Amino acid sequence: MSYARIGSANTYDNAIRNISTRQTALSNLQENLTSGKRVVRPSDDPTSAANAERALTRISRITSNQRALESQRNAIAQAESTLGQVTDVLQRFRELVVSAGDGVHSAAERRSIALELQGLRDQVHALANTADTNGLPLFSALGSALAPFVGPQATAPDYTFNGLPGQAASSDVAIPFTLDGDAAFMHQPARDGVYNVTSNTIPGNRTLTTSGVTVLSSAAVTGDSYQVSITGVDTTTTPGTTVVGYDITKLPLPGTSTSFTAPGYATGTPASIVLDGGATGLSGLKLTLQGQPATGDTLTITPNPSVFSVLDDAIKDIREAPNNNGATQAVGQALHNIDIGMSRISAVRGQAGDLLNRADRISANQENRSIQLESDRSRAEDLDMIKGISDFNNQQTGYQAALQTYAKVQQLSLFNFIN
Repeated sequence: MSYARIGSANTYDNAIRNISTRQTALSNLQENLTSGKRVVRPSDDPTSAANAERALTRISRITSNQRALESQRNAIAQAESTLGQVTDVLQRFRELVVSAGDGVHSAAERRSIALELQGLRDQVHALANTADTNGLPLFSALGSALAPFVGPQATAPDYTFNGLPGQAASSDVAIPFTLDGDAAFMHQPARDGVYNVTSNTIPGNRTLTTSGVTVLSSAAVTGDSYQVSITGVDTTTTPGTTVVGYDITKLPLPGTSTSFTAPGYATGTPASIVLDGGATGLSGLKLTLQGQPATGDTLTITPNPSVFSVLDDAIKDIREAPNNNGATQAVGQALHNIDIGMSRISAVRGQAGDLLNRADRISANQENRSIQLESDRSRAEDLDMIKGISDFNNQQTGYQAALQTYAKVQQLSLFNFIN
């Protein structure tokens, strides 16, 4: 009888352990089905848990990069839109400049046009100093003050870029927050050749204008200012031919002067004199003098360091034009230089478009990478629901069978036998 009791006790203990084990396994399967995960805690599968954690970390990093990229994209999009507004304002400025050259306008009407031009110039300066939603300048280049463009100033240069020129590079997950405002709004003599040419007062019975300045040799351009003085107009030495002599002086006065003699042209016809020269002349620059020069006429050639300088000079020259010849000269110079400035702005606007396209490509790549990492995480820790339900049903059946078996084992006792 003692052996039977020991055997019965072992049977009871084994049945209870079996029920407890199956109940724990059933509870774990139920937890897996509820969470949808095969690995609920690291102890379930340490290797898979580590792989899933790495995937989640990388997904989190991509999400953070995407948020930063969206902020960068918004800033560049705002900068591109601002450059579009600048272009529209400059186009309107250009239209008014063209109208100012109409010979029917009086001096008072030109002053009225100059007043409207001043308002447009103020808009361009304000747009150039526009900040994004975080208060940072859109055109700060590699770093600048809160107002990158300072001016007008009493001393040369009249406008300066208060920062570090250049365009920040993109990375594989980010684009710059800002554009290079120096490249968009500031001019370089050797690169752009933006100069303003003014003349002394030409009487109303004569015309004397010049073309815009062009660059012959960038390496020779020094960025200096010059004065061209007509020293003689000879119509007698060679009958029927007019020969013009002129001096080119580097400013400020008194500067080094060099004398030149232009090729002769037919007397009684408008002159077309090309002014250039090497180091002793305009140092890599060229412009054409047209009309009826006379002894004592002077031209002043000064560099325009910025778009704002071009606009200011155009306003001043149109407002102060003494006659139609002065207005024609002012309009011609302004249109030439405005077109150069607009081309610079258009180039930087094109760079903004390239950056926005790059942002789209980065975003698409990051989304694809995020999908791949999510797949890696899912393979590491997610539960195959079909297999999970099947295992749960099998475990549930086994648990019920264990309970029923234990109920039968309980009946195998001496007392039950006696009864």
